[in-house]
Amino acid sequence: MRDGSGALPILTVVVAPLLAAAAPAGTEVVVSIHGLRANKGRVLACLTARPASFPDCSKDPASRKLSVPAVEGTRLDFGTVPDGEYAFSLVHDENGNGRMDKRLMMPVEGYGFSRDAPVRMGPPRFDQASFSVSGASVQLSVKVRYFF
Repeated sequence: MRDGSGALPILTVVVAPLLAAAAPAGTEVVVSIHGLRANKGRVLACLTARPASFPDCSKDPASRKLSVPAVEGTRLDFGTVPDGEYAFSLVHDENGNGRMDKRLMMPVEGYGFSRDAPVRMGPPRFDQASFSVSGASVQLSVKVRYFF
């Protein structure tokens, strides 16, 4: 309803940006994991948009890192992230020492990557594991793999 003073258009100009700012920008990313060989230890996971920081995310201060109890079917909720290209990696840290253990350069604990990217002579490249985040929430699933 207008009173002839133009109050409604001004109200729209002032309130519309405030409502837009209140809505979270970006998209929610949730990953379901399956294939754990034991419900012990922790699952360490990270999500990054920087190819140079994949798969360990240690050189990306903007990466999202999670550490959750290792339980089959666990959901990793990375929260809302800005739209873009991302990749995630995970380690089933069975002994809880905070890192992937290796024997003769081979991982002895479980691992996984977005898009179930294959491992050949080392971890996959970012482009092999990357996925787009834009608009609706992203629900992914990853199988934990073991060498031994």
